[in-house]
Amino acid sequence: MPKMKTKSGAKKRFKVTASGRVKSAQAGKRHGMIKRSSKFIRNARGTTTLCKADANIVKSYMPYSR
Repeated sequence: MPKMKTKSGAKKRFKVTASGRVKSAQAGKRHGMIKRSSKFIRNARGTTTLCKADANIVKSYMPYSR
């Protein structure tokens, strides 16, 4: 049986934590920061974990990261 391939875009953008949750960068911070509120920019710092539905999709792209 051949090895399964990992999606290259997914391995660059996501990490799986020890408890199995998927960690990703915050969305919506690439451009247009002037029109965003200070509260949005502050809350969107660092990383976040994906919800369960999105995490299942990402995990299917990375078969060996469990």
